[in-house]
Amino acid sequence: MAVSLEDIKKLREQLGTGMVDTKNALEEAGGDVEKATEILRLKGAKGNAKRADRSTSEGLVAAHEGDGVAYLIELACETDFVAKNEKFVKLADDVLAAVVAAGVENVDAAVAAPAGSGTVAGMIDDQAAIIGEKVELRRVAKLTGEHFAIYLHKTNKDLPPQVGVVVAYSGSDAETARSVAQHISFADPQYLSKDDVPVEAVEAERRIVEEISRGEGKPDAALPKIVEGRLGAFFKQVALLEQDYARDNKLQIKAVLDQAGLSVSGFARFRVGS
Repeated sequence: MAVSLEDIKKLREQLGTGMVDTKNALEEAGGDVEKATEILRLKGAKGNAKRADRSTSEGLVAAHEGDGVAYLIELACETDFVAKNEKFVKLADDVLAAVVAAGVENVDAAVAAPAGSGTVAGMIDDQAAIIGEKVELRRVAKLTGEHFAIYLHKTNKDLPPQVGVVVAYSGSDAETARSVAQHISFADPQYLSKDDVPVEAVEAERRIVEEISRGEGKPDAALPKIVEGRLGAFFKQVALLEQDYARDNKLQIKAVLDQAGLSVSGFARFRVGS
């Protein structure tokens, strides 16, 4: 059956599918748009299964705050071409909205959350079928707090944000809180304070720096002080409150927060693909 260019165009705009695939589906469906849509989705679902082992190193981050809760998600895809596609950006918005509505705090719960007449997983699969790439919800973070500072950074002006930070804090200096969020996006701390660093990680680092110090021929009597000094450098690398402030390396983050009357209770940082 011959189908009109108008029908092909209409369905392509609705689904974002290719010209040939759309034309073939309409012909197979005898011009029935709903049936053609189902044919295209089934074809896309089969493609999703074939794409399961592909890597997703591109994508975007998105965040939301409200009523004492904030969320950060990473939605991943295969190429930067798709990452900036309007349908992919809209999908991220829809996924975030579903995550917020369900109040979930991890990926497993998020993909099972209701979305439309199905789940988030189903919504992602449907759009992946249309987009033609593997798409996955890679990470979800949920924070509670009095206030939040959100910073979304574009590593490329032509792409959506690929680094996202949410900081939960108490206090009234929103400008400094946002500056700390920017610092986190750059410095990539893993923990809030040195007390939050797992004991196993600290002991492993202690063994490493002690071995390095002995290998450098440091005297045994001086080793404890040298090891503690090097552990301090380790804490500056991984603990936010110990880090030197990106805007003024003469100040530590804990001093910046104290001067601004702020207290940080938690943070989340995602970078696409890392």
